[in-house]
Amino acid sequence: MNIFHLFSPSGRRALLTLTAIFTLLTSRGAGASDLAVTDEILARPMPHLSEKAVQQLFGVHGAAQIDSIPQLNVRVLRVPAAKRDLVVDALSHNPNIEFAEKNSIASLGAMTNDPYVTNGYEWHLPQIKALDAWSISTGDPATIIAICDTGVAPSQPDLAGKLLPGYNFYANNTDTADDYGHGTAVAGTAAAQGNNGIGVAGVAWAASLLPIKISDPTGYATYSNMAKALTYAVDHGARVINISFYGSSSSSTLQSAADYVWNHNGVVFACAGNTGTSAPQYPAACRNVIAVSGTEYDDVIGTWSSYGSDISLSAPGVGIWTTKSDGTYGATSGTSFASPIAAGAAALLLSYDPQMTNSRVVQLLEQNSDDLGSIGLDIYYGYGRVNAWRALVAAGASQVDTTAPVTSVTSPAPGSTVSGTVSVQVDASDNVGVSKVELYVDGILNNTSPQAPASFSWDTSASTNATYTLRSLAYDAAGNVGTSADVSVNVQNNAALTTDTTPPTAQIISPANGATTGRNLKVYTATSDNVGVVRVELYLDQALNATSTNSSPTFNLNANKWSKGMHTLQLLAYDAAGNAGSSAMVNVTK
Repeated sequence: MNIFHLFSPSGRRALLTLTAIFTLLTSRGAGASDLAVTDEILARPMPHLSEKAVQQLFGVHGAAQIDSIPQLNVRVLRVPAAKRDLVVDALSHNPNIEFAEKNSIASLGAMTNDPYVTNGYEWHLPQIKALDAWSISTGDPATIIAICDTGVAPSQPDLAGKLLPGYNFYANNTDTADDYGHGTAVAGTAAAQGNNGIGVAGVAWAASLLPIKISDPTGYATYSNMAKALTYAVDHGARVINISFYGSSSSSTLQSAADYVWNHNGVVFACAGNTGTSAPQYPAACRNVIAVSGTEYDDVIGTWSSYGSDISLSAPGVGIWTTKSDGTYGATSGTSFASPIAAGAAALLLSYDPQMTNSRVVQLLEQNSDDLGSIGLDIYYGYGRVNAWRALVAAGASQVDTTAPVTSVTSPAPGSTVSGTVSVQVDASDNVGVSKVELYVDGILNNTSPQAPASFSWDTSASTNATYTLRSLAYDAAGNVGTSADVSVNVQNNAALTTDTTPPTAQIISPANGATTGRNLKVYTATSDNVGVVRVELYLDQALNATSTNSSPTFNLNANKWSKGMHTLQLLAYDAAGNAGSSAMVNVTK
């Protein structure tokens, strides 16, 4: 049962009663652990289908599209409630549908324990060394923390002036006011204004807040709204995203949204849940999400906190003094508030070094946490309890960057013949991060992209039929420049070109079939094509795991959250004509 507590300074409780919770759940026709919209489905069609074919396919099954998440190509479908599960099953087995699932509902991450107010009030700040960290960084208005929650009260004195224009995905408008209270408390935990003589201070008290409302007035959110919020947040400049909701159903849609944020250099922090069990909760259990468990005053994991192999970090989660939507302040508890504490620490790092990559942020937090419980990574504390000061010190101790990025033109292939508008794919990587990619044609700048990998359109219609040289340059924030090898291609316009019907070949070079993996697994690949490979996909247990525009990419997989036993890997390679070739299955054991 998920109950949200707020305590006033006098100890009076604003408590959602068990009766109210029971009425809420029974009115939805499901228990808190198995909530879903009765007449909605989430589905992602295969990318080769035309929009007409997609809609015809949905219509055959009696499903009508009512919404979408364009960045993920996920469609929200309405179906008769009595046929929902049958349609999910039918679409799941259709080769033209990548996945189909119920539009599940997650509940708030607040918990039922009776917290109490200590004499130190915001005891969690010295616990994570935030006061020491503030001597290095207090946050920066340019650093944005997205709060995907019940909204944020715009009149709260410690939050007013910090809020950016956000969005309400429940009502489909820009009203992000908090009609429940949970989101305001989460926002204050992460970034309530400090050093202003009133109220409380958040961990990253100088950072900006992006309120994104995902829930209905009773505090429940659909998975589709959660996924929309994650993509919206990173698309609107948030490098740090907190989502203090959890549901028991796994979701390819949520996983896709988490991957989208990660691939756009953002970090999602999610509450582990308050079930007191190891049952995975989502989105915390998704890959590329930092799951945060909750600790008590004595740095012991709370009996109420969820735990398991997906936990990355832990943070204080009881008696957290923070902002309330009525303009006052109170103490509350749950992994809902452990998560924004960790998110606030991440915002301090990004304020100190805005060029820091998301993987570097996570690495600094994990490697510089206070190791509790068993030595090293464990199922209760993850890598340990957050230590903001130690992470910042480690960030400042980093060496000056003198390493140039590595870049390559991955498509079209050397020696290929092209015409009309050509899609030029460029890949680039760097030890810190790529800040800009440029494409040159015969030594002349053709186009620029602020990120990698990059996709450029090269219009050859006005070019003479000849051989042209393509080259890419990649820059990092320190000014280091990497140059690709030259790729020569033949432009042949106004001539009949032979239709390409030859599929690429794909191979997983390593690991070998039957190999055993630990926490991390590098997958080395090789592909080839008569014209050129434009996209490579890696499937884990027959589900899409990662993509690349590099013709022979290396994928880095985090196997921490894999179940023990055998898992399958397979590679698919595509050319510009839509031909696809697949590798042999490779079995690995964790």
